[in-house]
Amino acid sequence: MLTRRHIRVKVMQSLYAFNQSQNDKLATEEKFLVKSMEEMYDLFLLQLSLITEIREHAETFLEKSQQKHLATSEEKDPNRKFLNNKIFEILNENESLQHALEKHKINQWKHDDEYAAIIWNEIRSSMEYEEYMRTRDNDFKEDKDFIITIFKKYIAPNEKLYEYLEDIKLTWLDDLPLVNTAILKMLQKLKEPSGKKKKITSLFKNEEDREFAIKLFRKTYLNSEELEQEMLGRTPNWDKDRIAEVDMVLIKMAICEFLKFPSIPVKVTINEYLEIAKEYSTPKSSIFINGLLDKLSKEYKVDDKLNKSGRGLM
Repeated sequence: MLTRRHIRVKVMQSLYAFNQSQNDKLATEEKFLVKSMEEMYDLFLLQLSLITEIREHAETFLEKSQQKHLATSEEKDPNRKFLNNKIFEILNENESLQHALEKHKINQWKHDDEYAAIIWNEIRSSMEYEEYMRTRDNDFKEDKDFIITIFKKYIAPNEKLYEYLEDIKLTWLDDLPLVNTAILKMLQKLKEPSGKKKKITSLFKNEEDREFAIKLFRKTYLNSEELEQEMLGRTPNWDKDRIAEVDMVLIKMAICEFLKFPSIPVKVTINEYLEIAKEYSTPKSSIFINGLLDKLSKEYKVDDKLNKSGRGLM
């Protein structure tokens, strides 16, 4: 689920926080980095479990409608197509997902169920729901398309949900776009009947990505002074105090990748940090960082300092 870019963002945020706190306990900060990434997976599970929690509210709504003293014929014999949606069944019976929810103790919606209720009411009043409920028969493709639609339109962009998640963990708002994209990809890949046995996505693509996060954080921090020296004389009127702190962190991380990560191509490093700067730093940061990194990479190549091998030569 975590891309290399998002790993870099997490490392950048941890290094920035480390610098701000002036803490000297590297092991503590490494744990903070790992915890930050693991909490992102909690968000993934929380958002995924919200889908099935909405179904529970829909069932409660129908049950109450049936119990009305003057229930209509439609309320006495309600259309259960939404409740019988096959995606709900897959998610509720997927052993991998249920195990992960239990392991990570994801049960917030049982206590904060008003958010599922708000979203259910929006769905119930929507044109998409009206169109979907015109028949009573469940078709897997239609069921999946409908769940994807309501996730994209009524769950992912919900402002009330944003506020709730922000109150729990401020960093989750940065994580939400990637998490929601991962959920959509998972939903799109579900098939009948194999969906119940499908393993849900893991936090890291592989162990190499987990190690990359720790190594990038550690090597950038431990070599901070050396990396800062690499900048001296490379920019006109260079003044450390005039460079945004986030830019300093990003530049050090990029230089660290140039010099200490042989398998990462120079172009990949430059492109990644330019995109991160555009999103997290000042409007002019990407131009400044691009110029500096381009200049440094060319000098390193001439001086044979890049030491790239394998994929890093691409």
